[in-house]
Amino acid sequence: MTGKDIIKITLNLVIVYLIGGLILAAVYAKTSPIIFKNDVAAKQEALKNLIPDADKIEKMGDLTSHEKHAEYFVARRGGSIIGYIVESFGKGYSSYIDTYIAVDKNFTVQKISILHHEETPGLGDEIDSDSFQLQFKDKDLGHLKVVKTETKDYIQAISGATISSRAVTEDAVKHGVEALMNAVKGGEGNVEHKQS
Repeated sequence: MTGKDIIKITLNLVIVYLIGGLILAAVYAKTSPIIFKNDVAAKQEALKNLIPDADKIEKMGDLTSHEKHAEYFVARRGGSIIGYIVESFGKGYSSYIDTYIAVDKNFTVQKISILHHEETPGLGDEIDSDSFQLQFKDKDLGHLKVVKTETKDYIQAISGATISSRAVTEDAVKHGVEALMNAVKGGEGNVEHKQS
């Protein structure tokens, strides 16, 4: 192979990469606004599902949870505040667990929604189950604690997935509600929490 052949091959590869890059850039430019619009619509739907009685849910501000950006929202019906929603993260066994928490105006949990996690299939991923998430209804800060025995007062751990159960309950939900209370009641808007 001569030097001329090497230059020719190199030039052909550069041209192919440039054309490929231009095609990818064009596809991204075309699809990016559509993806963003769909993400906004999906987020609004998730918020509405958390407090379905609200006729308006508005962003109030930003928080930091495990050095990750999170937001909090106010829910209104007929101009009156009926609750709040906060995004929070908990450090699980395999991942950070991204969670939305809906509370009433007294900061009592009404509903949670797990947005994203990578917990162990068949164990930690049970945090997605209704039987686990429904336990949070009407729990205040004093009752956001994981126990391994059957309970109605606290949150019962998922068998074999205590770390994931605690990550949601005591890290994401409890700390998320605390950060929300501080932000809403005039505390620091950029509240950082770490797993205790």
